[in-house]
Amino acid sequence: FLSFLSRAWDMWRAYSDMREANYKDSDKYFHARGNYDAAQRGPGGAWAAKVISDARENTQRVTDFFRHGDSGHGAEDSKADQAANEWGRSGKDPNHFRPAGLPDKY
Repeated sequence: FLSFLSRAWDMWRAYSDMREANYKDSDKYFHARGNYDAAQRGPGGAWAAKVISDARENTQRVTDFFRHGDSGHGAEDSKADQAANEWGRSGKDPNHFRPAGLPDKY
């Protein structure tokens, strides 16, 4: 259970950094980074990252239904988020999605 929590923390930290940075076109980078960090924690990391990412995207789809697209996260964006999630989970460098000018802090 603690192992799952540490992976969840990686995902939360990436989400929190994304909110703090509030930087244009950085969403996919933070998706990839959170999944990458969680997957690097050893056995079960990629699984935990997938469970958390899928839950987040599924929740977002439900809220999109009620907002009628107002959130800016439609099906195409969700598919792109999931591609970035998988990129990070597979051990590929999240910096592939890093937008130019994003502060080094992130």
